[in-house]
Amino acid sequence: MPRSDEAPLPRPRLRRLPRIRGVSLTTRILFVNVIALALLAGGFFYLDSYRTQLIDERFKLARAEAEIAADALDETPMAERRRLLVRIGQEQVLRLRLYDAESRLEADSFALAPPSFALVDPESEPWYQKAARLLDRGVDFIVNAPSVERYSDTAEQPAGQWPEIRAARVSGQTEVFLRYAPDRTPVITAATPVGTRGEVLLTLRNALDITQSVRDARQTLVIIIGIALLLSVQLSLFLARTIVQPLRALVRAAVRVRLGREREVVVPRLPDRGDEIGLLARAVSDMTTALRQRIDAVEMFAADVAHELKNPLASLSSALETMERVEDPALRRQLAGIAAHDVQRIDRLITEIADASRIDAELSRATFVPLDVAALASQVVGARDVRANVSTPIRFSNGGGDTVVAGDAARLERVLENLLDNAVSFSPPGGEVEVVAWGDGEAAHLSVSDEGPGIPAGERDKVFERFHSVRPEEEAFGAHSGLGLAIARTIAEAHDGALVIGDRPDGKAGAYLVLSLPLLAEESE
Repeated sequence: MPRSDEAPLPRPRLRRLPRIRGVSLTTRILFVNVIALALLAGGFFYLDSYRTQLIDERFKLARAEAEIAADALDETPMAERRRLLVRIGQEQVLRLRLYDAESRLEADSFALAPPSFALVDPESEPWYQKAARLLDRGVDFIVNAPSVERYSDTAEQPAGQWPEIRAARVSGQTEVFLRYAPDRTPVITAATPVGTRGEVLLTLRNALDITQSVRDARQTLVIIIGIALLLSVQLSLFLARTIVQPLRALVRAAVRVRLGREREVVVPRLPDRGDEIGLLARAVSDMTTALRQRIDAVEMFAADVAHELKNPLASLSSALETMERVEDPALRRQLAGIAAHDVQRIDRLITEIADASRIDAELSRATFVPLDVAALASQVVGARDVRANVSTPIRFSNGGGDTVVAGDAARLERVLENLLDNAVSFSPPGGEVEVVAWGDGEAAHLSVSDEGPGIPAGERDKVFERFHSVRPEEEAFGAHSGLGLAIARTIAEAHDGALVIGDRPDGKAGAYLVLSLPLLAEESE
């Protein structure tokens, strides 16, 4: 298939190693994983709404308790009211205060009997309770909870200190307020009128269970978030190591290859990894190897070009220098002929070199189309037969089978022309060149054979090297550049094919070259 994915390599610039711009991959992995934890942390908002619901329920309960107690006091004789206040306070774990119409304190359940509860002194609590209060304040700050008045308990507690009592007298209904005890537990008070004599009953409850329920839920959520955060960070770092470290190793190797400071740069192939990172590593390693081979080929080609051009230039220079000192017209004509021949050699070399140097680039941009190798060979042979001054006949035969391939017709025609030129140049007078095309179900084959001396076994690989040529003795020196077979093999390999040399199947003397190309796949037809 055409290697259309190849692109010209950028010219390396010897500068310092590039910085990684933007956010690193490790940070991005951590950020993505922490987002889920942040969503989980949103549970604090739910817990705050849960606390609000609990307090609303306790407000309803406090209102109902205060109104029931007020009705009971209104129907109880004055002498029995104190005992009723104590009994309700002990049974309901409340503190009850009764104020007369002049806002004087008539009775206090905590003064009449031992208190049913006691507010906790925060200084006497252990450290984890202090940490819990600190967490409460932090959550209140995060959720922007409204500020709550702090509860203070004095000995007299006149009615004027309770705004709920004033509000109850004005509205004639039960008023409920929320305050925080010193240990930040809710203190819920309810004030309600008692009868028609202007008395007001004030109930007070320290709702420890609300704080404990919310704190337990928050602490559980904090523990879960902490464990999840620890696991997420560890897993993120592990994932980052398995992804980022191999990528960084590949980046370092690629930068060294780009800078060209090390001749043999080992690009890690990561053979133990079967994931995309392993595939990338092996692809980069193979690409680096191919790049190194191409660079080596370019360097060798440049050296060969310099060597091949040096010989005709030296001969041309020598001929021109000699012509200036020679007076004999015949000898001057001979030297002029040598100079003209050298100029032709240089022109031929430059043409062949230019063609060879751009063949890869042209093939990388070529669009392969279906074509019949047998039909193409028949056209090329037919065109050569009608040319004038053809001394060596060429015979074409079709061996049968499918010979349709995907390729560039002009380039494959160039391969066949080079093979025919090579065969004709080696053919003796009266010799014949035979071209045969056939298919074997997997590939299309095209063979070119001649009746010349053949190619020695030890030279069959060398003749495909650039500028290497084994020419007949009778052929004029410099008539061929030694690039024909090298170009032909390059074109064959660009078509995922092969060009090889073997022995003639009929046992006769002569060269036998076979071009093999994969058949066109059925799904691409």
